[in-house]
Amino acid sequence: MKDYSKRKRIMARSLKLGHCICNPKEPCPCDLFKQKNVCLCAGERLEDAAEDVALTQFVENAGCASKINQADLKKVLAGLPSISDPRVLVSADTCDDAGVFKLSEDTALVQSVDVFTPVVDDPYLFGRIAAANSVSDIYAMGGRPLTALSIIGFPIETLSHKVMNKILWGGLDAMREAEVVILGGHSIKDKEIKFGFAVTGLIHPSAIVTNSGARPGDRLILTKPLGTGIISFARQLGKASDRALAAAGRSMAELNKAAAEEMARARVTTATDITGFSLLGHLSEIVRQSRVTAEIYADSVPMFDGVLDYVRAGLISGAIERNREYASQFVKAARGVSEDLLNVLYDPQTSGGLLIAVREAEAPALLRRLRRRGVRAAAVIGRIVSKSTGKIIIRNKPPD
Repeated sequence: MKDYSKRKRIMARSLKLGHCICNPKEPCPCDLFKQKNVCLCAGERLEDAAEDVALTQFVENAGCASKINQADLKKVLAGLPSISDPRVLVSADTCDDAGVFKLSEDTALVQSVDVFTPVVDDPYLFGRIAAANSVSDIYAMGGRPLTALSIIGFPIETLSHKVMNKILWGGLDAMREAEVVILGGHSIKDKEIKFGFAVTGLIHPSAIVTNSGARPGDRLILTKPLGTGIISFARQLGKASDRALAAAGRSMAELNKAAAEEMARARVTTATDITGFSLLGHLSEIVRQSRVTAEIYADSVPMFDGVLDYVRAGLISGAIERNREYASQFVKAARGVSEDLLNVLYDPQTSGGLLIAVREAEAPALLRRLRRRGVRAAAVIGRIVSKSTGKIIIRNKPPD
């Protein structure tokens, strides 16, 4: 029931100021009041607020494609003071997936935060994907996630609260599967929907997996297919098939828990999770920090069915170009490698797989164990060939 005395009092203030007191950019009475007889400033809400909505229609860039690109991010961070506290074992200086803080000789905290816009239309599925993506940074560092805080931006005045509830339930269920306790969270009003988590885990200081330990002879294993960014872009244009959308959704909602557990058994020292900066963007940090040259064999890289067809049809987002702008300085493509394949390798992933550098002798056994655990797409996609200042060579297949 509307409180008309409250409405009158609130609107009187707005009219005196010459604009809406909730949004100085809007006049009073606003268009919503004229069309729906609803005053949001007076606490009134649309009785017919949208509930059955396609979430991706509320965002400009879907999923991890909404993140600030590597080139701009490095400019922003340049010159900020470095951390000198000896308890900080891993900081932002090395562009690792998470920070690590030493508590004792045998215990350290590993922490990360990740928030992005919807990459699927279903609210519950989006919540699961956001949780899987957020906890993946802890897995990539070799840590065991324990607790999380949720972070959500939501247009609560124009969309039904039931949509937000479904998003939170999706995240809660995925975190429960990861054995992570959600302690609380923070919410803000936002025209674009955003969701994610700050995650805290534990790790032994001697078991930290960083991006700086790759050595010549290591094999590179990728645990999920590429192409989620391209499929998401195709969805926004109404050109993605139901089959592609379903396959990408299942993959993004899948935790990297099993892959991380098997990675620990193989005593891996270098790994990263593949998200918004693309396979080549994240690999560029490994080769730079490890000071090595990597070879990637494009024909061996797992990709979702139909992704190359979308690329050939011109469905290439601006996020691909932004990733290429930064990472291409480290990349050299051999003769015969197509631009279409390169576009997939620069595609921003949402809740992508782990990229693991493992000793050659350990690679076959790790691959077998991953597949037994249900990580069916896992594949050897390249190797570390030599020491260098940091380079990536793309070939269609291994040299003879």
